[in-house]
Amino acid sequence: MTERQLTMTMLPEKHASSLVLRLVGSTRVRIGFMLMLAVVALAIAGPFFAPYGPTELVGVPFDIPQRDFLLGTDTLGRDVLSRFLWGGRSLVWMSLAATAIALTLATTLGMSAAYFKGRVDDAIMRLIDLKLAFPSIVVALLFVTMFGSGKLLLVLLVGISLAPTGARVVRGAALSVVGREFVQHAQAIGVPSYRILLRDVLPNITSPLLVEVGLRLMWAISALAGLNFLGYGIQSPEADWGLMINENRNALSIQPWAVLAPVAAIAIFTIGGNIFAEGIARVVGRTDKEEAQ
Repeated sequence: MTERQLTMTMLPEKHASSLVLRLVGSTRVRIGFMLMLAVVALAIAGPFFAPYGPTELVGVPFDIPQRDFLLGTDTLGRDVLSRFLWGGRSLVWMSLAATAIALTLATTLGMSAAYFKGRVDDAIMRLIDLKLAFPSIVVALLFVTMFGSGKLLLVLLVGISLAPTGARVVRGAALSVVGREFVQHAQAIGVPSYRILLRDVLPNITSPLLVEVGLRLMWAISALAGLNFLGYGIQSPEADWGLMINENRNALSIQPWAVLAPVAAIAIFTIGGNIFAEGIARVVGRTDKEEAQ
């Protein structure tokens, strides 16, 4: 390996090291991460502290908070605290899975469009334009109506619906990488395309991908909670935060905790993701600017 090629290889590593240090030192990134981590911890550990089962009838409907029911009861007389502690697991793992699907599709489509160009780029971009022409919630409702509201289907639908916007971002970032000398050198010596994409292109677009993680997660939470609230997602009697809001919204003035508790959890998770994404965007922008100087 020549000195020039060695320098080309070391630049992304130096950039990544500097980026990680700045991310760890960013107050916004830490705050956003801690908010999301708190909700994830609640979703994972919550069921172990629930005083009752999530579907257990323990009192009269919409009973006020008291010693046996710290947050009162819901529309069927189930303990609100227990359903709240049980209700976060589905939303957390489904939103994380949908985000992973969205980023995988976005990265694959975006890098392929930027690298192969020509007809491949045109075909991918027109396919993305076609998807963006239809509102994501309408597409999700259509498929849920036809095939049912299975969790895996919801995750797949939300992941696919979030991929097109991310693919555009990835394509824009990859276009500035595929024209560099080290990529052209790899092409000239016959390195397979998939290796070039994974080893040369992908490591150089990690900055925008980090930003997309927070943004896609935030939209995945909103989409899944919205589908559950509309009744097209997780079905009763299973515990879910979005479903809890829908079930108890008519008695908000009588028993507000059945609605306020899941609303607060969803809001904290979403706000944390927003702060996390904004913090990453600021750090990435500052790091890229300094590296360019």
